[in-house]
Amino acid sequence: MSALTSRPNTLIEAMADLGRRARAAASVLAHTTAEKKNHALRAAAAAIDTGRGPILAANAKDIEAAKAGGMSAAFIDRLLLDDKRLDAIVAALETVADLPDPVGMIIANWQRPNGLDISRVRTPLGVIGVIFESRPNVTADAGALCLKAGNAVILRGGSDSFHSSHAIHACLVAGLKDAGLPEASIQIVPTTDRAAVGEMLQGLGGMIDVIVPRGGKGLVGRVQSEARVPVFAHLEGLVHVYVDKSADLEKAVSIIANAKMRRTGICGAAETLLIHTDVVATHLEPIIAALIEKGCEIRGDETVQSHIASVLPATEEDWRTEYEDAIISVKIVADVGEAIAHIEHYSSHHTEAVIAENPEVVQRFFNEIDSAILMHNASTQFADGGEFGFGGEIGIATGKMHARGPVGVEQLTSFKYLVRGTGQTRP
Repeated sequence: MSALTSRPNTLIEAMADLGRRARAAASVLAHTTAEKKNHALRAAAAAIDTGRGPILAANAKDIEAAKAGGMSAAFIDRLLLDDKRLDAIVAALETVADLPDPVGMIIANWQRPNGLDISRVRTPLGVIGVIFESRPNVTADAGALCLKAGNAVILRGGSDSFHSSHAIHACLVAGLKDAGLPEASIQIVPTTDRAAVGEMLQGLGGMIDVIVPRGGKGLVGRVQSEARVPVFAHLEGLVHVYVDKSADLEKAVSIIANAKMRRTGICGAAETLLIHTDVVATHLEPIIAALIEKGCEIRGDETVQSHIASVLPATEEDWRTEYEDAIISVKIVADVGEAIAHIEHYSSHHTEAVIAENPEVVQRFFNEIDSAILMHNASTQFADGGEFGFGGEIGIATGKMHARGPVGVEQLTSFKYLVRGTGQTRP
């Protein structure tokens, strides 16, 4: 894909240059006004809106290659761009531009008895490396969010979305140029060589401050094991929905069908369904029928199989699987306690939902499950930074250090303390 792969030293030198240029851009962005950043984002949105032809043509190349490579329908759906999805990218960029600028925001302020005035103030992280797989929209989301938070970013998209990501990146650069900001504020790795990922994980000679991976187990596992810089981890979306005995049937059918089948390949898609034993007679068959009608394969425990002949047996591996496809595993549980125990044992701590009308059940679910996002009577497909009002996201962080849940502009900042005195000295 690139001349960078012709000689190992060429790749190493080119990646180091990306790091140096990003660091220089970060120094400018840290003091750039909100107006300039917003100008760049709106100009980028306009460039994408008017540049649909080249973007869709680039995406068609990626789609053709994916089909030739035998990629699944769910994978191709993640990769696909069309006018509706480009509309969403444009809207996301404009939404990020409309967000309050986090840089310089006072998080907390207090006064000490000795008269010192102390403020905790948001600051950019610096240079962020974003490594992602098949979703070309991440190019725009990550570039926009990092820029808004005053960070430079180096993007490394998957080989499957190479042409799409580069076409979108060109529009982001056009926005930067229009605003008079360094083009190196948003860079993209110009090769599909996997060695480039290794260079980023080593930190590019101290130029990268944090790595954000967005992809499957293989990618995230490699990042976590090899990275020499801090990582915002997004392991996988092994998402559970629990239907309590107090659940409203109409809500349950609608929510579960959407949570599983709206888009099966996204990380917020439901993968395991847990149903209270007391509502098997009333709720199980309507819920499963709605899923089957939409083309979902059901894998269930013995009770589920005994009620619905078409259900395949669920194995131990099914409870551990993020299908990213039209498949769901279903288990009958004795009560909310057993549901919580199952989730805590198998969950990737991404997103879980409870469908219930009993507030005590909901509160117990919220209190006892330690996942980044917990939902009540709502589809798990709302586990998305855009739906949270963040304008977009780089990913859903499932770790506990610094960022957790959708990673938006505030999560892409650090802070510093500003201490103001009137001549105080410490005794």
